[in-house]
Amino acid sequence: MRGREITLWLDERWYDALSKQLKGETLEEHLENILDEMCNQLPQREYERISHELWAEQQAEEEAREAARRFAVFHVTENGSSDYILAEENLELLRVACRLRSYIRKPPGEAPHRFVETLPRTQRISQEEFNSYVSERLDNTGRVVGAYDIDLDSGDMEAVSIMDGWKRFRIRDVSTAAYFAMKKGNAAPDERWRIFLDRLEERTLNQEPEPEYLTGSRRLCAEDISFAEDIIQNDNLLEFYMEVSFNADQVFGTDVCTSENDDWLNIYANYDLEARRVCDTLELYLQRGNGDEEAFKYRLSAEEQALLLPKMNSYCQEHWNQTLEECSADYLAEQCQDTPEMQM
Repeated sequence: MRGREITLWLDERWYDALSKQLKGETLEEHLENILDEMCNQLPQREYERISHELWAEQQAEEEAREAARRFAVFHVTENGSSDYILAEENLELLRVACRLRSYIRKPPGEAPHRFVETLPRTQRISQEEFNSYVSERLDNTGRVVGAYDIDLDSGDMEAVSIMDGWKRFRIRDVSTAAYFAMKKGNAAPDERWRIFLDRLEERTLNQEPEPEYLTGSRRLCAEDISFAEDIIQNDNLLEFYMEVSFNADQVFGTDVCTSENDDWLNIYANYDLEARRVCDTLELYLQRGNGDEEAFKYRLSAEEQALLLPKMNSYCQEHWNQTLEECSADYLAEQCQDTPEMQM
């Protein structure tokens, strides 16, 4: 809107004297009220014309500001709580990945204590508003630069692609892709995006239901735990193949310890090199005699994780001549070497 500044010079003694005569308002406010009264005394037609023009200009400016907004929306689940957040920043997927990586790699107990605290200029929104913004992201209006569903409890996240809709990834895979994208400090933005998307595309998860958790009539005991074959490193995880030298049906509630079928189990336990702990689930693959395969999980108790740890450590020393602690130290040193600044 066009405007004109009106400047009045007044001796300070006059200003002080007049101000003392006013009650509940300053001299400036009093003069503004006089100008308002003078405007109200204009011919009605002239007053309405100018008022309408001012209103139209104000609406146009507000619409332009709204169209120029760039923001992202998040559904974040962490420590059992769920938040719907709008963040007023151009947070495209690579920036979110870098921010996630910085957050999950921070020392335990260090602030921020929740991922939503890393997001700038936030406001809480409802689930209905979140869904509306997701639709706008799919329509590619330009305002919503990203829509994300981040579940730090399960370790998975989803992001909306304007071409393919929701795409799901493991958070650790997103973090690793961000590391490689940002590794070269002099890489051009387009090159960073290419590296990031190429690595992430290989890790896209199928939009399938989570594997069912199995439970049996008893828990694992120390005598049940033994490993075979090679240890496989998958990014930050060491994968140990468990021998089924125990009654798996009692532990998992399956039906493989029988001569009535040819089914068998492949069981994998994982050690997290970043977190330096045994992962809290076993991955089970039920191989049917007819060639079919079904994936399941088994949730480990703290006691079972404690039983697995020394067995993994001994097996690691036997095969790699390293303790798990040494493996973790090597992995973290490699990750930190030439690690770029992750905040964007």
